[in-house]
Amino acid sequence: MKKLGLISVAALMASGATAWADELSVVCSAEQDWCDLMVAAFEAENPDTDVLMVRKSTGETLAQVRAEAGNPKIDVWWGGTGDPHLIAAEEGLTQASGADTSDLLGWAQNMADISDGRTVGIYAGALGIAYNADILSEKNIAPPECWADLEDPRFAGEIQVANPNSSGTAYTELATFVQLFGEDEAMTKLAAVGKNVNSYTKSGSAPSKAAARGETGVSIGFMHDMVKLASQGFPLKIVAPCEGTGYEVGAVSIIEGARNAEGAKKWVEFALRADIQSRAPEVGSFQVPSNSNAQVAPESPDLASIKLIDYDFATYGSSETRGRLLERWDAEVGDPNPQQ
Repeated sequence: MKKLGLISVAALMASGATAWADELSVVCSAEQDWCDLMVAAFEAENPDTDVLMVRKSTGETLAQVRAEAGNPKIDVWWGGTGDPHLIAAEEGLTQASGADTSDLLGWAQNMADISDGRTVGIYAGALGIAYNADILSEKNIAPPECWADLEDPRFAGEIQVANPNSSGTAYTELATFVQLFGEDEAMTKLAAVGKNVNSYTKSGSAPSKAAARGETGVSIGFMHDMVKLASQGFPLKIVAPCEGTGYEVGAVSIIEGARNAEGAKKWVEFALRADIQSRAPEVGSFQVPSNSNAQVAPESPDLASIKLIDYDFATYGSSETRGRLLERWDAEVGDPNPQQ
């Protein structure tokens, strides 16, 4: 009986190990419908793997990865702005995937080079301004053309933007202002814009959704999210600011100590494939894909026609820089009603 009991326990342990290996824990920082598409497509190709996915903003995910260092609950982090991914790489919270990046465009390959392969670029998107044409017309407010316009009192109570402490989109905005205007002037300008802000959201895509629904007149965010809403018939107009603008390189990273490292590598390789990246427009995601062989949707913003800054990912993707800028933002700009 004792022998049979040992065999049973051993069998259960083996069965449990197999079940554990067949679960892949993914945090997705892209839009929910794109997250869902990726999970369904991956599971269709890997029917023995159960993907446990949750959607969180990049700031929230970085905080979780830091908190779980040494005992991670996440295997792979997919999507969201690249700066927090680079910070996680710098802090040793992610590990090199070993995935083949030979088909990637230069800006995505640069992300892998900066991080020693710990994070890899999967898409790019430019930062911009959106406005609800109906609301501004009804209120007789001249539309914005530049970042500086958002400081004008005519936009009092009309602007919505995310909080850079939780949102990678808003951190990209903060870093963009610093690179355009210098750190001191950037904080002055952001504080001036802040006087016209009606609320700071957790999510970077939330402000443009609010503008589309007519809940706010103006939003700051990524142009591809605005294009998605405009394509659905909302009265959104999209502006590439006259001074120039920053951009994101969305990324994918394997968490250091991932319990299912093999499955995580499969996910990274899957996410870098041209045929998979070409599917994003199916759910209205119009970022520019990183794989040079992927199809670019005609609705996607033409990055070549936008005045993009030479975004310094190495500097603004460092823990020291991010920490200092967020501390200054909290002190000099701040969110009077932070969301819990």
